[in-house]
Amino acid sequence: MQTQSLEYVAEKKMFYKKMLVIAIPVVIQHLISIGLNLVDTLMIGLVGETALAAVGAANQVYFIFSNMCYGLYSGAAIYTAQYFGVGDIKSIRKILGMDYAVGLFMASMFTICGFFLAPQLIAVFDDSPEVVELGVKYLRIACFSYLFTALSFSINYNSRAIQDLKVPTIINGAALAVNTCLNYLLIYGHLGLPKLGVTGAAAATLTARILECAGLFLYVYTRKSHTFKTGPAELFSFSKKEFFTVMKTAVPVVVTEGGWAFSMSAIFSIYGKLGTSALAVTQVANTVSEFLQSIYFGIGNAAAVLIGNALGADQKDRAYFQAGVAVRLTWMLNGIMAVVLILIRGPVSAIYQFNPQTTALLCDTLLVWAIALAPKMLAYMLVCGVLRAGGDTVFCMVMDFSFNVGIQVTMAAVAVLVFHLSLPWAMLMVAFGDVLKVIWCYRRYYSRKWMRVMT
Repeated sequence: MQTQSLEYVAEKKMFYKKMLVIAIPVVIQHLISIGLNLVDTLMIGLVGETALAAVGAANQVYFIFSNMCYGLYSGAAIYTAQYFGVGDIKSIRKILGMDYAVGLFMASMFTICGFFLAPQLIAVFDDSPEVVELGVKYLRIACFSYLFTALSFSINYNSRAIQDLKVPTIINGAALAVNTCLNYLLIYGHLGLPKLGVTGAAAATLTARILECAGLFLYVYTRKSHTFKTGPAELFSFSKKEFFTVMKTAVPVVVTEGGWAFSMSAIFSIYGKLGTSALAVTQVANTVSEFLQSIYFGIGNAAAVLIGNALGADQKDRAYFQAGVAVRLTWMLNGIMAVVLILIRGPVSAIYQFNPQTTALLCDTLLVWAIALAPKMLAYMLVCGVLRAGGDTVFCMVMDFSFNVGIQVTMAAVAVLVFHLSLPWAMLMVAFGDVLKVIWCYRRYYSRKWMRVMT
């Protein structure tokens, strides 16, 4: 018994050590990734509520696109992680080729829609003329960044799966620095440059995305020993059968993430019915929440990689053990993050020059987020860190659609359009959907039906 206990402690320590090695760079990468667009939100927020609502509405298009990219790349990375576990480099390169091809196709579709349908897309969230006008100016420039984002994300997600994180993280950080500096110069018109407002924010984002993509490609394709370095002939040498095998796993994740992003955007649109102030407050609350959630995303990605590696080596007991450790760690983080969010809501509210009523609404909304964070992040860890890592993507797709689209969007609509509740109470009702999702996910986790070896 004592020997088993010592083995348990040793295995747990080893898991934590490996998790930190992967999780810390992933947290930084995620902060940088969301930062390239969220910096726009933060700095535009100082211009005024209308400009903030416009950029927030425009960034809902990017939000849906980036989540669909996450679905594609994280779904395909299930194979990358398992192939890495058995040392199959040729197959890893084929996965990257698939990511390039499908990712660029999706980016092209979103770019075309973002440019030509900008007024209609902005009006979905707020149809006031001022918001639509500013949102269109931002979106028609920023939408071209999606093409470069698709390529950058493909390298970033596959780099995580093979545990190559240091240099990509540095490149992501440099891109964020460029975006921040250009925002400062172009939004407010410093150093003799024109004061462009939302147009300057969009130009800064596009420039940063181009430089980030260029940096990642230089890193991968100028190193002789890099795992991904190969020519187009090998990258795109995958057969139709191989492509559809990977897509059979990845597409349900794309549908899941796309459905989730659509449901969140629909909820955002419903909150917009409460007025421009509610839309601006929601955007700020989402920004703060995204930064705090980065820690969870790092742990979730690390857990998915390690579980995938274990399953690739046909070590199901180890994979199940690692999943349990990751979920228990999430419970501990929930308590810490709730306290942090409560403590920072005052200082965060003071940053923005909102009127007293909007500032009070923001404080109350952040308090609700502190409560809603726990079920939301438990659901995330169980779905993205555990179940998907085992290849259980169809179950996750059905579950997410049932709760995100079926329950949470309905809850938001009933709260706002039927009961006419305030923003904080509406958000609390929506959070109930995550509680139900956690219960269902736990049942699936304990069943062990999610563990599949696909290599």
